Amino acid sequence: MPWADKRTLLLTTSAIILSVVATSAHAGGFALREQSSYYQGLSFAGYGTSGGGISSMYWNPASLIGAQQGLTVEAHNSGLFPVSDINGTLSGGALGTSSIGSGDIASDAFIPASYAAYRLNDQLIFGVGVNAPFGLSTKPEQNWAAQFYSRSSSVFSLNVNPAVALQINEMFSLAVGIQVQYLDVSLKSADATSGAGFPRSNEISGSSIGYGVTAGLTVRPMKGTEIGVGYRSGVGHDLDGDLFVGGVTRAIGLGVVTPDMVNVSARQQITDKIRVLGTVEWTNWSRLKSPRAISDATGAALTTLHFNYDDGWFFSLGGEYDYNEKLTFRAGLGYEISPIDEDIRSTRLPDNNRWWLSAGASYNFNKHLSFDLGYTHIIPESTKINIDSNHQDFNAAFGTYTADVDSHVNIISASMRYKF
Repeated sequence: MPWADKRTLLLTTSAIILSVVATSAHAGGFALREQSSYYQGLSFAGYGTSGGGISSMYWNPASLIGAQQGLTVEAHNSGLFPVSDINGTLSGGALGTSSIGSGDIASDAFIPASYAAYRLNDQLIFGVGVNAPFGLSTKPEQNWAAQFYSRSSSVFSLNVNPAVALQINEMFSLAVGIQVQYLDVSLKSADATSGAGFPRSNEISGSSIGYGVTAGLTVRPMKGTEIGVGYRSGVGHDLDGDLFVGGVTRAIGLGVVTPDMVNVSARQQITDKIRVLGTVEWTNWSRLKSPRAISDATGAALTTLHFNYDDGWFFSLGGEYDYNEKLTFRAGLGYEISPIDEDIRSTRLPDNNRWWLSAGASYNFNKHLSFDLGYTHIIPESTKINIDSNHQDFNAAFGTYTADVDSHVNIISASMRYKF
């Protein structure tokens, strides 16, 4: 291998390792779509097809057929800059009335994702992805109005996904993979029994390693047309942790299954320079239901986490234009139907339906090295929180909490791709 290629391999491998290390320190948002700078610029339209680099293996491992002979590596890095302010009133409970706002509960986050693929021959391709598929980091002001319903919330994940793809012929390809996933959760709320100013927080926390699968296929029915179908299974976790309530710590187990996902993507060549892409995605959030924290000592249920989400949907449409052989521009529009509506919306994750507006570009520095840049602005629909006697989180001792949520998100993503 020439010295220049060795040096590039060393730098790229170092970037991948750095991404893994950085992932352990930063995460944000319960489900993280930001796994590819290339598809960020398309609002993730067409993400399960093979034309946008090997990062598409996250959604459809069969898209690895796009890898060239030999080794390809990619390092993707996304910066999330969310804003979310909750302003409302707590009333009717034993602890009095409060209208103290949350401040900005959202945390800026850095989300890396790394991929490597090796095409052994014309039929067989091996790949591996390292991602953070789930995350949450919210922290309102310490003594805000709804502190008894939530203080800080943290979810961190790390997922390693090796996969193998088989290109049957020019029309069909199939692939399967496995997931090895680490999950860590911490949820805090104010302890109403801790005295003036409520300095102490109740907390439920735990961590686990679980396993799942991925699978996919691609079909090229005619020249210039590609359709991809991808599947990511849920991952079962038995979180081993603690429940800290009223100054007392008890060891617990908490069973959680992350949602599985099915997506269908398409890429259509319009002219030699123009392509149109689209994606439809379904996520089985309803399987979360209401997991219970079980005492290790007695086997009794100590508390219940009420999710009871609906299923989620995501739709996107985008286009690409090759300005020349080196430079490509792209843009996309997405619409996401949140699994959370006003009937179950909590102060921990005041999520809602949202629009994704994106733009991006790719630059091929040479036949080996290329760069991607993507930007997204997310606009949620008007969002309200209404925790009353009909809400699953309602506690009569705390009272009713009604609020408006003002939020938006900016995302900037960049990646480097090297083909050996």
